[in-house]
Amino acid sequence: MAWDVTVPDIYAELHIDQTAREACSAANKAAANKIVKYGALSASHIFLSVAIETAGTWNQSAIELIQEIGRCITAVMEDTREAMFLFQCLAIALQSSKGKCDRLLATFDAV
Repeated sequence: MAWDVTVPDIYAELHIDQTAREACSAANKAAANKIVKYGALSASHIFLSVAIETAGTWNQSAIELIQEIGRCITAVMEDTREAMFLFQCLAIALQSSKGKCDRLLATFDAV
């Protein structure tokens, strides 16, 4: 199995028109682009394109992947809340790293 994670910025000029009209459109577009980019992998791997928008919306394959990982953790830990904990942990990590990236980019704008 192979996967590629991308985090499209829904406020970027490239996405803003579509994201204003349709939820998850930036994530779905990014995921579709990755599927095309890595299309040759499907002959030898199960490929999942994981896309999570900067505002927190997940594409369907991302949700399914985390649910499956959560089911595996639940089988070992015997706690049915494991998938939700994983979603929460990843959402916090995404927002935390986005803030760090924004601060880093702001330093370049100031120079």
